[in-house]
Amino acid sequence: MPNTKTVLIISTLDTKREETRYLKYKFKEIEVLPLLMDLSMRGKEKSRAELTPSQVASAGGSTIEEINKSTERSTITNIIIEGASKIARDLYDAGKIDGIMAIGGSTGSLMATDVMRALPFGIPKLMISSTAALPGLSTKYIGTSDILLFHSVIEIAGVTDMLTNVMDRACYAMKGMIKYVSNPLSAENKKTIAMTMLGPCGQCASSVRKALEKKGYQVTGFSAAGVGDRAMEKMIAQGFFQGVIDLAPGGVGEHYFGYMRDGGPNRLESAGKKGIPQIISTCSVNHMTPSRSKYKKEFHDRRKYDLDKFRTWLRLNPSELKDVANEFARKLNDSKAPVKVMVPMQGWSSVDAEGNPTYDPEEDRVFIDTLRSKLDSRIEIIEVDANMEDTVFSQQVTEAALELF
Repeated sequence: MPNTKTVLIISTLDTKREETRYLKYKFKEIEVLPLLMDLSMRGKEKSRAELTPSQVASAGGSTIEEINKSTERSTITNIIIEGASKIARDLYDAGKIDGIMAIGGSTGSLMATDVMRALPFGIPKLMISSTAALPGLSTKYIGTSDILLFHSVIEIAGVTDMLTNVMDRACYAMKGMIKYVSNPLSAENKKTIAMTMLGPCGQCASSVRKALEKKGYQVTGFSAAGVGDRAMEKMIAQGFFQGVIDLAPGGVGEHYFGYMRDGGPNRLESAGKKGIPQIISTCSVNHMTPSRSKYKKEFHDRRKYDLDKFRTWLRLNPSELKDVANEFARKLNDSKAPVKVMVPMQGWSSVDAEGNPTYDPEEDRVFIDTLRSKLDSRIEIIEVDANMEDTVFSQQVTEAALELF
């Protein structure tokens, strides 16, 4: 079949042989080439997959014989995942697969989605799972990736009419994605900007985005609530962007203190390592969001702002502001490209505005002065006499972006 697209199917033939066989049949019927990877760790029958458990184990630095003999389930599972991830990445890098699909229960879904997350944003990823709706598991399956979870509802056991209906719909969905949707990494437009966004600086983010779009830039937003931060850092490292406007890098401090908007250990690092210019600002940096289970006694006496009935921001104290500033400096000093830090001196967000209980520009000075004392001289700190949500601030961010990018 000319111009046939290829889908990598991940399954465990020792437990899902008949169901996987049907998937392969269906893909061939709709003119999609299936390439099967078998992650079985206890299979007694010979695998009929194109990519056998033996090949997967070898790619993970072991042998299937060692896997079969081992009683260390966690260890051998990690070996299989590592081997499968390496094979999947190599296939993708070589242009040999156009999408990836898997079928399984809880263990199979955990393993397969680990492999899917090794592939970049944009390649279609579809997980048919009988446990997609179990509390807590969906977030583990997806992580920071663009995985489509297809809840089978029924158990994946036996090729029944109901299960074939599920698999048929999944196959046609995959065919549609690989046939009609282009991969963003293949786009010729090289004026792509990553931007963090958050409700309390939403007006600034929207104004900057619209202004840059008029100049031909594509601006992709990420919600700076933890997961979005981590996804952005990962995609920056994968080469999706040519510039970063980080309006809300509060995830740096949240990771340092272990709070709810934790942006991960690599927060504020990927662009610098990649050599991509950055504009950094301060929305939410002077606030923290500890979970109720981590509340210390003194937190109840902190100045606070209730965003809504579910979210409360507590103000950082001067010592904490110094700690966060030191983390900013440590990360930004390693940047291989220009960095501008832009600080709105009349409040760092709509929450941080005159009349609100946590507004304290004099105390914010602790962060600014510490950062200035620790940053390399090549990194410019620009103080703007405005609130972050004021028009004048968004205009200056836009001007700085046009200069850097």
